[in-house]
Amino acid sequence: MQRTPAARARGITKYYGDVVALDGVDLDVEPGQVHGLVGPNGAGKTTLLGLLLGVATADAGTLEILGRESGRSLAVADGVAGFVDGPGLYPSLTARQNLTALVALRGTVSRADVDGVLEQAGLGDVADARVRGFSLGMRQRLGLAAALLARPRLLILDEPANGLDPAGKRRVHDVIAQLADDGVAIVLSSHRMDDLASLCAEVTILATGRVVFSGPVDKLAAECGELEHRLLTSDPGRARAIASGTPGLRVRPTAPGRSTPDALLVSGPTGALDALVERLVGAGVALRELAPVVAPLEAAFLALTGGDTDAGGAA
Repeated sequence: MQRTPAARARGITKYYGDVVALDGVDLDVEPGQVHGLVGPNGAGKTTLLGLLLGVATADAGTLEILGRESGRSLAVADGVAGFVDGPGLYPSLTARQNLTALVALRGTVSRADVDGVLEQAGLGDVADARVRGFSLGMRQRLGLAAALLARPRLLILDEPANGLDPAGKRRVHDVIAQLADDGVAIVLSSHRMDDLASLCAEVTILATGRVVFSGPVDKLAAECGELEHRLLTSDPGRARAIASGTPGLRVRPTAPGRSTPDALLVSGPTGALDALVERLVGAGVALRELAPVVAPLEAAFLALTGGDTDAGGAA
C-alpha cells in the first residue's frame, strides 16, 4: 500500500515583484524521511521552506501537505510545525515561559509537556533562564522544543544546528533521527554537508530558484566524479614514487604552509586508489590517512551550483 507523501510539490513558482524566487519546483517528502534542502544565497531555499510551513503562498503550481492541497491563504496546516529564519521567541521571557505561552494558545498540549520537550532539546537546566541571555545554538534548540510541542507529522527546520557546539549538535541530531524513526517527515536546511550526510536520506539542491538535483544522498555523492584525496604515510618519499607509478593516479604535493607538508594529494578513479593502497602495504609503507580533501557531498554541491561555497541563508 502506497503511503501518502508528507509533502508533494509540483511546478511551484513564487515571485517577489519581478524576481522569480522559485521556478517550477517539484518536491516529494515521505513520512519518516529526513529530506535536506540546500542552495547558495538567493537560490529560493528559505522561500520553499516558508511555503511548506504555511507562512507563504505560491503564485503557481500545486502543493499538498499531509494529503491536503495547500490553499492560497497563509495558514500552518494541522500536523505541521517548525521555523524559518530562526524561531520566534520572546527574549524577556524564560524558556519555560515561552513554551507555556504556546500551550495557552494551542490548548492541545498540557503544561507537563513543556518540561518534556525542554529536556528532549537539552534545555532542562536552563528552563528558567531568560531567552535574551541564550546563545544562538540555545535559541535554535528552544525553537526545536517549541515545534515538538505540536507533535508534528511534518517538521520544517531552518539551520537547526546553527551555532551549536558538538554536544548540542549531537543532541539535535539524535532528536531528529528519533522523530524520523517514529514516522515524522522532516525537511531541514543546512549549509553543513556533514549534517546532510549523517541525517538525510534524500536531498534537494536549488540554484536560482530551480531544482538542480533531487534524490538519494548516496546518488548525489556518486555523481561528484573523481575526488582529490590527501595521502599521509610513514614514508613520504617512497609513497610519492609508488603513487606516481600507479596507473590512473595524478599526484601533487600539498600547498606550502599546510600543517602536514609531507602529505600528497592524489586523485583518480576508485580502482586506482585501491591499487595504491595495495602497493603501499606491499612495500611496507604504513598508511596513516587517505581521505577526500573535500567531502563528496560538498564536491557535488559545488559542481551543481557553479562553485558557490555558501550554501546557507538562501532567500
